[in-house]
Amino acid sequence: MAVLPEGTPCWADAMFADLDGAKAFYGDVLGWTFGESSSEFGNYTTAYSDGKAVAAIVPPMPGADAPPSAWCLYFASPDAAATAEGIRANGGEVLMGPMQVGDFGTMAIAKDPGGVAFGVWQAGSHEGFEKQGAPGAYTWAEVLTREPGKADGFFPAVFPFTTKKMESGEMDYKIFHVEGQPVLGRMKMGPEDLPPEAPSYVSVYFAVNDCDVAIARITERGGKLYAGPMDTPFGRFAAVGDPQGAAFGIIDLGRTSGEMPVMADA
Repeated sequence: MAVLPEGTPCWADAMFADLDGAKAFYGDVLGWTFGESSSEFGNYTTAYSDGKAVAAIVPPMPGADAPPSAWCLYFASPDAAATAEGIRANGGEVLMGPMQVGDFGTMAIAKDPGGVAFGVWQAGSHEGFEKQGAPGAYTWAEVLTREPGKADGFFPAVFPFTTKKMESGEMDYKIFHVEGQPVLGRMKMGPEDLPPEAPSYVSVYFAVNDCDVAIARITERGGKLYAGPMDTPFGRFAAVGDPQGAAFGIIDLGRTSGEMPVMADA
């Protein structure tokens, strides 16, 4: 596949203290299978849907305190070092890297000025998602932030994003575009949406065949339902969490309801 345009979401991974537990959970909920863990790269383990790479999981580094489990979304970059400089220049923080990962590519982990963590990926032999927008695969992501002004200024300064805002409803929601294509949502979150101890974050959505069936599997396996299910013009979705605390979204793209919202240039 061709290298994705700069700023396009291209990969997602998460760290889990219980790697086998994560495999069992996501295997049941999303139908994932898993490749061999790569000991050379910290037992990084690729997840597959229909034989195509869709995400990865990894255990904490030996001897290190395990951070809370969370999904990390990576944005494509033609030059990770230059993107890292742009992150710093616009008030963000580079937490790790840029670091070359064999011949796979170069990665960095960063935060926006409001504390939203994300990744940067300069592709080598690993170009990103091999499947998207179908059950078992990544389909969308949203920056859920208490400080929308910081996100609105930061992301279009670091990546070649143009911005549109949702005109209908009371929700403060914007969509970032790359080359005219929507790639990332931005939603303002209030105290009723995120508890005080929860950080602003990027919510990664995976598509499912049936949202309600997926919710049942999630809760049966010790996961949580945070919000929804809700019917929208984009599909029936819910905000959920796995048993190790990693939050994510699920969406049934085939079950849509209502009119598409009106978007205007921001």
